[in-house]
Amino acid sequence: MCRAKQCPPLRIIRFLLPILPYLLLSTPSSLCQDSANEGTIPRGDRAEISLTVRDSSGEPISAPATAKLYRDGMPVDNAATAHGRAFFVFRTLGSYTVIVEATGYKAAQKDVSVPVAMKFEVDVYLKREPSSNESAGVPGKPLLTPKAKEALDKGLQALGDNKPKEAEKFVDEAAKLAPGHPDVLFVQGVLYLSLRNWAQAQGVLEKAAQMDPGNARVLAALGMALTDQGKYDEAIPPLEKSLQMEAGGWETHWALGKSYYYHQQYDQALKASQQALTESNGKAPQIELLVAQSLTAVGRYDDAALTLRDFLKSHGDRPEAATARRWLDGLVKNGKIRRE
Repeated sequence: MCRAKQCPPLRIIRFLLPILPYLLLSTPSSLCQDSANEGTIPRGDRAEISLTVRDSSGEPISAPATAKLYRDGMPVDNAATAHGRAFFVFRTLGSYTVIVEATGYKAAQKDVSVPVAMKFEVDVYLKREPSSNESAGVPGKPLLTPKAKEALDKGLQALGDNKPKEAEKFVDEAAKLAPGHPDVLFVQGVLYLSLRNWAQAQGVLEKAAQMDPGNARVLAALGMALTDQGKYDEAIPPLEKSLQMEAGGWETHWALGKSYYYHQQYDQALKASQQALTESNGKAPQIELLVAQSLTAVGRYDDAALTLRDFLKSHGDRPEAATARRWLDGLVKNGKIRRE
């Protein structure tokens, strides 16, 4: 069967905007400075990892840090950062892991795929270790500056009014005033999803998720961005984690069901898609196509045909109706069901 039609981006806006008051934020610190070594190493036919080590606010750390590069679990190189920057140049392509350590911070790592000889920008975020006289509880929320908050609020309002281009202007302004702020990163991700800029959405949402790995809605948004790009194997972990942390919404179950289906986890796809359909309460009847796909994949052909016929009976005027008819004819042609 063909893929079900991508869900409209506005479902993402409706799903994600209400969570902003609940984001946990970190305190901004040092200003960004580039290493004097940047750009001075000739690459030729070699690849380069340009590493920026950031604190929880998104700014490059001022403290010295050590970055180690591994390939297949074996150490390849190490470097000391200057103003939060370090560089690795190498010829062997493949999958690498960067591990960063700094005094007063928890160590962090990031996997990097290097398929071609080019420069790869990599950000690693470090969280401070609490000192003996600090509470180990949830950190307090820093406030956006009045101008940044005003710009972000206007961007949210424009998104809610389905004016993405106007929203882009205000969100860009907020990003200039508060770069690396988790609220801003999250809204940027929502904006890019609404504009169908899936790769850009993935980039900023990955940063937001790295800064706040316990935020279920950020993880859900990241999973949706990956699903919309067809990166189903990468989408499953953040979507699953999001649903483990909170009940989630039908949009998250739909994205997870789609990712399961194209990852050939058909039983899980059926369960997730059926839950999405039930929880959507008729808001997205096209989920029935994913249910029908999953039923077919697990060999329940009569149930798949019944689902498709019910869809055509209730929603025969929708664009997806042509796909439903084609799939139903295919089940008959392939001898899976009898023609009615």
